[in-house]
Amino acid sequence: MNLEVKSEENLAHIINEMARIMQVVNGAIMDPADYSIDHYDELKSLHDLLQQKGKLTVAETQAFIAELKEYRK
Repeated sequence: MNLEVKSEENLAHIINEMARIMQVVNGAIMDPADYSIDHYDELKSLHDLLQQKGKLTVAETQAFIAELKEYRK
């Protein structure tokens, strides 16, 4: 899977992977349908940062979730 290519499938993968890494309990906030392909680059950057960071503190997780809210439809 080439995440450099903007597609709905890649967007869904990115969102689902971020939810897994952040161990999000409420899956409703991480529904790929709630995110626009228009924000793909920003969401991909967050995904890449999460991949590098690995495990997050509670404060970091809250900050990521707050950032994700900015990109919801």
